Amino acid sequence: MTKAKYKNLFIVNPNAGTKQAKNYLPKVLDLFHENGDTNSVYLTRKNGDGINLAADHSKSADRIICMGGDGTFSEVITGMKLSGYDIPIGYIPAGTANDFATSLNLSKNMIQAARDIIEGDIKSVDIGKFSEKYFSYIASFGAFTKASYSTPQSAKNILGQLAYIIEALKEIPAIRPEYIKIETDTHKVEGDYIFGSVSNSKSVGGILTLNPSLVDMSDGVFEVLLIKPLNNIQAVCDCVYSLLTQNYASEHITFFNADKAVIYSDSRMNWALDGEYAAGHDKINIKNLKHAVRIISK
Repeated sequence: MTKAKYKNLFIVNPNAGTKQAKNYLPKVLDLFHENGDTNSVYLTRKNGDGINLAADHSKSADRIICMGGDGTFSEVITGMKLSGYDIPIGYIPAGTANDFATSLNLSKNMIQAARDIIEGDIKSVDIGKFSEKYFSYIASFGAFTKASYSTPQSAKNILGQLAYIIEALKEIPAIRPEYIKIETDTHKVEGDYIFGSVSNSKSVGGILTLNPSLVDMSDGVFEVLLIKPLNNIQAVCDCVYSLLTQNYASEHITFFNADKAVIYSDSRMNWALDGEYAAGHDKINIKNLKHAVRIISK
């Protein structure tokens, strides 16, 4: 009897994005079967399932294939790290924004993404640690951050990316600055900010894109972006222009790189990690874990 080429652990979120994963799953599994692989398939049903499934089953697999959105992918990474087993991960994007997939230039066509995993190579990329939690590409706070985790799944299933925009518009009346202090090896910054992110991604929320020449997902550092309060229409226009042109030399924007940071803030200030809710603390240690995850990509 011929030995299987790979033992794949499939972790699939059938409710991600517009619920298309379940329609493509049979064809995807056929492709891996034709490659000589054996596949064990587990479906997530609620938040946290991806963590538990990856933690419980990584030891019995050669590779993990995640089929879902960025939140599912983040859970899979967390579960694998908690398991103590370091195995390659393939990502078939099936979510709404798919920021991490965009940054890695992964195909948004699920069948093509599967083929790219079968034919691809392994690349080591960085992830982050937020106190004791892991994140794959971004930790953020402030304006519009809540929309990433408060947008109802039912709305995302129907409207896709538009659902995030609608939810973000609801936040505008409640936008207020947060006082924070950030300390890194090279920078000490403190003041009021309406938005902040520590990221390793070219795309944020599927809307804002960082200058790709400044983002290397394997260089061991994060990009830190902070936006000051915008008190008049001119300030808003200047900030928007700077973000759209990816020129961060603006009096309203602070932008720099760091491999780790200590952030002091109000413990009631909530965060989003890869678009999922994370409770705030008065002191948070964020660290870049260089080459911590192996991604299979073409």
